[in-house]
Amino acid sequence: MQPLAQAATAQAVAYLDYNATAPLAPSARAAMLSALDGPANPSSVHRYGRAAWRLVDRARRQVADLAGVPAAQVIFTSGATEANATVCRILPDAVISGIEHDSVGTGHDTPAVPATETGMIDLAALDAALVRATRGTRVSVMAVNNETGVIQPIAAVAAIVHRHGGLLHCDAVQAAGRIPLAPIAAVADYMTLSAHKIGGPQGVGALILGADAPFAPLLRGGGQEQRRRAGTENVPGIAGFGAACASAGAGLADYGRLAHLRDGMESRLLRACPDLMVFGGRAPRVANTSCLAMPDVPSETQVMAFDLAGVAVSAGAACSSGKVTRSHVLDAMGAGPEAEWAVRVSLGPDSRADEVDRFATAWEGLYDRKRSRVAA
Repeated sequence: MQPLAQAATAQAVAYLDYNATAPLAPSARAAMLSALDGPANPSSVHRYGRAAWRLVDRARRQVADLAGVPAAQVIFTSGATEANATVCRILPDAVISGIEHDSVGTGHDTPAVPATETGMIDLAALDAALVRATRGTRVSVMAVNNETGVIQPIAAVAAIVHRHGGLLHCDAVQAAGRIPLAPIAAVADYMTLSAHKIGGPQGVGALILGADAPFAPLLRGGGQEQRRRAGTENVPGIAGFGAACASAGAGLADYGRLAHLRDGMESRLLRACPDLMVFGGRAPRVANTSCLAMPDVPSETQVMAFDLAGVAVSAGAACSSGKVTRSHVLDAMGAGPEAEWAVRVSLGPDSRADEVDRFATAWEGLYDRKRSRVAA
């Protein structure tokens, strides 16, 4: 079996699936390799343990700097899924938005708050839902949607939630490195992050705990993370996470340049297909994300065709064991059959104009073949 790097370079591939996972940043790789140089259990009191503790402490401060919070509020986890699960366990009674990641929404019995057709949470519906809720109810609303890239009005959401005596949980996985996190952390009682979305390693994330937020550990049995998350810390992963956060913070001011590539691509495809639907295109979006529906062409067909053309994109969230299913996010936006025609293009700091052009050319070719079959 080919190693991943060889599989990716066997042919020139335009990787446009950063919302699924970002390539490992050089700074994160270097930090991880350095952390692997010696035995690394931060709970040990000898020199190796103290060295490991310093690596974790430095990474905690780097994550905190990106989040805009004191380092003491950062709890390292195995990823955002665990961080979300921790919050869900603490506060099981909840109101959630209809666009949440499955790690927040799966198995929830309460009807979700819908989104408007633009992809933003319906604030009036949220307010109405909280009128019927008890005080202390958790409200989960993500900062940036992973499928559409739409930036949610977290300040307005927080005002509604706190007016009703609720607690706000904000999945900020897709916001990190793309928009400032400090304004979100300032109003959220819980915020969750993932390393691999910003160039860190997979298998590590963080829960940002508000100063007055109720807390109980999901994993017990050890004193790690100030008794807030048991289990020996993943020191190389945490070191890589911290380095990725530092790089993401340094690149935040330049991230907006991706909007030029994204918007140019959308304009080109709209000229080729006036019936193209851009989900979330009329709402504020992060600069890197585009969710596009090619009329009458199933998402799975598109993803496979683009892969054969050397372009890596996805159909919605990358959490379905390789299956392409109808998007609950687009359903929450009131989408019809076009929800089954959508693919997500997500760029990253290293994305180039020629890669975006390659996708657009492949898209136009597939669309032209579809039209030719219909005409025949």
